[in-house]
Amino acid sequence: MTFALGMADISPALADKAELKPLSFQDLTNWPADDHAAAFQAFRRSCEALAAKQAALRPAQTVAGGLAAVCRKALAEPSPLSGTQARLFFETHFRPFEIIPKTGSGFLTGYYEPEFKGSRERTPLYTVPLLDRPDDLVTIPQGETLPGLEAGLQAARKTAKGHEPYPDRAAIEEGALGAKAKPVVFLREPGEAFIIHVQGSARIRLDDGSVMRVAYAGRNGRPYTSIGRLLVQRGEMTLEEMTLEKLMGWLRDHPVEARELMRRNQSYIFFREASELAPEEGPIGGAGIPLTPGRSLAVDRNLWSYGLPFWLEGALPFSLDEAEPLARLMIAQDTGSAILGPARGDFFFGSGEEAGTRAGLLRHATRFIVLRPQQVP
Repeated sequence: MTFALGMADISPALADKAELKPLSFQDLTNWPADDHAAAFQAFRRSCEALAAKQAALRPAQTVAGGLAAVCRKALAEPSPLSGTQARLFFETHFRPFEIIPKTGSGFLTGYYEPEFKGSRERTPLYTVPLLDRPDDLVTIPQGETLPGLEAGLQAARKTAKGHEPYPDRAAIEEGALGAKAKPVVFLREPGEAFIIHVQGSARIRLDDGSVMRVAYAGRNGRPYTSIGRLLVQRGEMTLEEMTLEKLMGWLRDHPVEARELMRRNQSYIFFREASELAPEEGPIGGAGIPLTPGRSLAVDRNLWSYGLPFWLEGALPFSLDEAEPLARLMIAQDTGSAILGPARGDFFFGSGEEAGTRAGLLRHATRFIVLRPQQVP
């Protein structure tokens, strides 16, 4: 068995941005103490999607043959594996490489599946829509463009005369989609809808007590801008003070300024009802499969393929003052407009208020180690 790595074995885009330093598993802090069985279950779910040739919602780098071969081995294993069996599986079929960015350093944030109250119909209380994907929205494949459109746009509007840039957030909110703006559900506050746009999924608790799930269905392809960063730049609060609760409170207390601020983020997300999801399942990630709290990682899809394991070392905060050590194996199963760079990740915390609190606190320097597959005979 030989290792499938040389700089020629990684994509040119990744080679331009980072070096991969070979390590041993003994170099990973507290590697034996992790719950490898949980990591294996998340990895196996990625493998099942790969074996079924399931299409990704947001295509990433093509899965290399080495990873596909390891996935076949994983699917042949009895399930579930014990922690020791799972650890030996990863040690047998992968080799760790520290990701050393050519600029900057590793950085980890958190995200979650929010839960808000809502209604399927517009009412005096529920007035803010989440919109269905319009039929004139064309998603531009990764790395491609369309004639007449500037490079970097990730979507376009199909018209009788060809393609044009899709309207930005402000234009959509002002009615640029016309009859193509079809609501999926209505919420109480613009800030709640904005948070769902950022997170990409949500649970909506309806007045009859039932829960509706909404999932990412597309975006207008415009660039993403962090309104939290803009608030810090304006001096409204410091980065250290920024929490999800404070951000939501500011948006609620400053409706006029909040509308202008949110429109600075030109990106706009469209949704669908995810009625296929069981209540205990996580939301659908970019790879097209349900996410696993504490094991699913969003990565830069321009640089990495879904299904790759990543070992993270850093800290997981409980509050502004308390944190626990982070030493955990996670699986690349999602992506995000703000997740850009070789050692940049978004940690999926789960669903609900507590997950949202912790997700909003995570903005930490983190050591990123990718587990690259060995060649399997």
